[in-house]
Amino acid sequence: MPFYANGAVRSIICGRGEPIRLPAMSAKRGNPNWCKPWPAQLGPPIATEFEMRVRQLHLTNQTLVTSTELRTWCENNRNRRYIPESLLRKWGITVDPDVGA
Repeated sequence: MPFYANGAVRSIICGRGEPIRLPAMSAKRGNPNWCKPWPAQLGPPIATEFEMRVRQLHLTNQTLVTSTELRTWCENNRNRRYIPESLLRKWGITVDPDVGA
């Protein structure tokens, strides 16, 4: 190591006399929220347009298929709103898969 007039020792590597020390970092890997429940502030799930329409018409699971008002609503909204596939099959309503694309 070269010595200078003021008595300082200087290393060839990085111009320092002491070794380079990297800051200590803890390895934080993965998702810290794994296996924890969702926060309560999210609230209850929002009902779909179909479910809101069923409630508005005061229908039950047994009266869904026989409701003409619901069937008319489903025919008009089949390409825009969620409608259960089983109900579409029972009524013979087809959905155009290319409408949303």
